Formats: sequence, C-alpha cells, structure tokens
Amino acid sequence: MPFQSLRGFRDYLPADTAARRAVFDSVRRIARRYGFEEVETPSLEGLDLFKVKSGEGIVQETFSFLDKGGREVTLVPEITPSVARVYTERAKIEPLPVKWFSIQRLWRYEEPQSGRTREFSQVNLDILGVPGLEADLEVLAVTRAILEEIGLGGRYVLRLSDRRLAEGIGRSLGAKEAGPFFRALDRREKTPPSEFANELAKAGLDEAARGRLTDLLERSGGGLSGDRAKPLLEELGNWPGLGEEGARAVRDLLALFERAKGTGLEEVLLFDPSLIRGLAYYTSTVFEVWAKKGDIRALFGGGRYDKLIELFGGPSVPACGIAMGDQTLELILRDAGAWPERAPGLDVYVATVDPSLAPQARTLTQLLRSEGFVADYDLLARALSRQMKEGSRRGSRWILLLGPRELEKGEVTFRNMRTGQQVAVAASEAVSWLRAAGASDGRPDSAPAPSGEKAPNGSAPPSPSPAPGAAGSERRTPPSKPPE
Repeated sequence: MPFQSLRGFRDYLPADTAARRAVFDSVRRIARRYGFEEVETPSLEGLDLFKVKSGEGIVQETFSFLDKGGREVTLVPEITPSVARVYTERAKIEPLPVKWFSIQRLWRYEEPQSGRTREFSQVNLDILGVPGLEADLEVLAVTRAILEEIGLGGRYVLRLSDRRLAEGIGRSLGAKEAGPFFRALDRREKTPPSEFANELAKAGLDEAARGRLTDLLERSGGGLSGDRAKPLLEELGNWPGLGEEGARAVRDLLALFERAKGTGLEEVLLFDPSLIRGLAYYTSTVFEVWAKKGDIRALFGGGRYDKLIELFGGPSVPACGIAMGDQTLELILRDAGAWPERAPGLDVYVATVDPSLAPQARTLTQLLRSEGFVADYDLLARALSRQMKEGSRRGSRWILLLGPRELEKGEVTFRNMRTGQQVAVAASEAVSWLRAAGASDGRPDSAPAPSGEKAPNGSAPPSPSPAPGAAGSERRTPPSKPPE
C-alpha cells in the first residue's frame, strides 16, 4: 500500500512553493519597510509555556509528547508565547520599543477544514513597549500595506473594537460575568438569532437588555467607517453604566479613527461593537481582517495584550500584534485571482545537438550560474527535440543551443522561447548579451552578479564552447537591445 500524507497536512510542489515564497517575500519586504526585524523561535517548546496562557485545555489542540528526558514538550501551536518567552529572557538588555515579525510553521491538532490545516505557516507582527495608540496604528498600517502589496486592494476591511467597551456594554446590560457575554458576541456571526438570544440570556441579559443590544448591533451594520462611527461612539461614551474603562475605550477608538485620516487606513477601517476576538489575553483594542465577499469572511486578526509578558514572568510591558495564517491568505488570494500561478522557471536551458557536447554544456551552465542566472542542462543525454521540450516544460525564457559546427566559429545560439526567434552571438559575449536581454528580470531566484565575477573555483570564467546555428539564425555581435 503506498504511503500518503497525514490528514490535515499538505505537500507543496514547485509551483505552489514558488507562489508561497512570492507571497512571503512580499510580507517580509513590507515588514522590513515598516521597521520590523525578523526573529525565529524553536519549533519545539515546553508544553507548560502554552498552559500558562491557555490552561490545560490547550493540550487537546497540540501535538505534544514526553521527550526522552521525560519532559512534556509540544510542536508549537502559536508564536506569541514564544515571543513573550524570548523577550522575558532579554528584558534587561533589549531596548524598547521592540518591533519583531516572524514567518514560521505551526501545528494544531484541530479538525481540518477549508482554510484550516494541522500544519500551517503563520505571519506574526508584534510591537512591545509602546503604551499609546501609536502601536495600534502601526500594526494596522503594516497589515494594510501587506494586503495591498499581495494584491488584495479593495477586497477587505479592517474591523475594529475594544474589549473594555464590550465589557462595559455587557455590564450595563446586566451581564453577570464578561466571559459568557464575550463568548455570545464572538459566536454571533455563526449562530441563529434564537440561539444568540439564548446565549445572551444565560449571560444575564433580560429581554429588554437583549433588545437594546440587538438594536446597537443592527445600527452598526457589521462595521461603520470613521465619519459614520463617530456619532455612535459618542453615544456609547454616554451609555449609562458603561464605566470609566468603557468610556476610555470610546475615547481611544475615536482617537484611532482621527489619527487614521490621511494614512489610507480610513478607507478600510470600520468600527464593529460585536468584535471580541476569542483569545482571552487581549486587554483592549481588537481588530480583524474581513473579506468583503466569499465563503470565508473572517481571515485573521490581532489586538493589544498588555499583560501577556507579565504572565510569563517578565516585566509589565505593553504589547500589540497581529497574526496571519497562510491557508486563509491563499484562499482569499485565489478567490481574488491574485495567487501567484507561476512556476519557478529557468532563465536559460542549455541544449546540445550531440550528447558528446555534454562537458561543454556543463561548463557553460556553471558559468551562467556563477553569473547569477537560473540555468540548467540535460542530465539524461536525450535527443535535441526532447531537450527543447524539457526547456519549454521548465519554463525557460531562453534555450542556448550548442552544436559541433558552431564550435569552430566561436558562437552560441539563443532561442527566445516566447517568440521562437533565434540569434547567434559570439561565445565570449554570451553572458553580457544575456544580461542585456534581461533574462533574469522578474525571477525571484535570480540576482545577476556584477560583470567579471569569478567562476566557482575562483578563476576567471572559461570561454564557453559555441553552439549550433539553427536554420534561419544569423551571426551577430551583442546588440544594444536584444530581440524580445
């Protein structure tokens, strides 16, 4: 019986791997542009690290086991506790603010479904040491920049609220404890109205209170932009029984919308009083990225967690961050037609008329690689027609043809695989001609080296053996503008 991948785990073949790399490269580029520094943490941590934050129940969601020393360890299910651990260890020497990001594989033993696998990659962006709204705005701004960069402009909104406000609203409506009220709000989008009403009743809200809450949520309509949100927020600021923390949350939200003006955030930022976020460690601001349409609406989110570092034995350090999962990113990108569909591809595929020219093909391929081009050649001594098909299958932009007759002329022949046009070039000028042709433009793996770079053995690059001039090709010195 053939082996298969485990349920909830995916294989990524070259085209998928190239697409994922393109997306993650865009994330890294934007994160660095915004001043974030990349960190990596271990894939295996002590299980207690996650029990501290989430309790014993987390064990059911982890790939945990006893190691050979009898210690309880787990494949990491989320990055934030690891980031908290790292900062706690370095708190005395790490200057603030800290702006860290990571892109790492994580593991959760959950029921696989659309947008959720048991092994996944996640982008985390965290700011530590900034108590004011500047951190919230920066996290929201870098999130927007990433989504715009990867091709999701116009397809998402950033829903925003504050848990202090939600707690004040719940208390003013008769909620006995914040937890049951939060859970009811968090599940509102996924439950029928009757079930939502029952959950609110269990939380302590009577019929009149449930009516007031329903009216509030319906007026917000799933999210209000800044100008439309302002009157509702000002009304909530005077809500009877809201409390000082709730009133402070209103002031912070009003300030966030005001500061977002002129940044581009005002186009995507919405106030939604029903937004809670499920994780218990959020202390105030919470936000979620929502797709404007599609089967999966809530994509990912984050917020402020000002007490988490203390929970892991560190000092009191305010913190704010967001996490983006690769599976939901892929789904929305595919739905938007923005998922990179390109295969890795080659810049040049070196083909020979006769298998006896394999040594020359190998030498020339190594020269091209040393100059920064993505290059390959035939390893199976196949006929020229098969080599041409292989070059096409590999997505090569150019085929470089080598033949015995051209060896005597000191030439090589390039074929443009897009147009079929061929041109003969002096062998000694092959690299400079190829660079002028822009053969590596747009190749994520290509970074042509400066002219004159040494070959891998440290010596000057050898002059390549020339190549065949197929019918219709012509002899040329390197043109200033090669044929497209």
